[in-house]
Amino acid sequence: MLLHCTKKVAERLTEPVAEALEETAVLGSWHAHLFQLKRRQCLLFCHDETRYMLFLPGVTKSHFKELGRLHRDLFLLSLAALEVPDGRVMRTGLALGPPRFDRATDRSVLGSLNVAATELSIHLEEVDNPLEIDPVKVTLMLNRRPVTARGACLLPEQGMLKKITRL
Repeated sequence: MLLHCTKKVAERLTEPVAEALEETAVLGSWHAHLFQLKRRQCLLFCHDETRYMLFLPGVTKSHFKELGRLHRDLFLLSLAALEVPDGRVMRTGLALGPPRFDRATDRSVLGSLNVAATELSIHLEEVDNPLEIDPVKVTLMLNRRPVTARGACLLPEQGMLKKITRL
């Protein structure tokens, strides 16, 4: 699993971050983006191809030591919430492989992440504490909205479900 990290994320990782790595994962690569929501650090992960998003609120310094595991756990939880059969969720977990990190970001994906972060801050404006937010519910909400990427309209949830059914 390859995570393309923004500068803010890369600076907080304890392991070395390469400039650019070759994509070898079956499911494709992801981007990781750090942003503030009500003075709390939050992470958004975005799948490069499908624009499937994962939301992790209240990130602390210790979370960056296990960023790959946190991404994997949240991704598999979101698939279980979509009622993906357990066997397929397990195959997906195996297909992710060990996490690798680089700094080779794509402007289109970063634009999608910025739009999602803005929509989240508006949608969650009435929430006092981001730590009270259920990350799986927010993840599902983010992936049920249509998005545009490079001029094409995408439905992230459907795109990811198609991708994992091919495993």
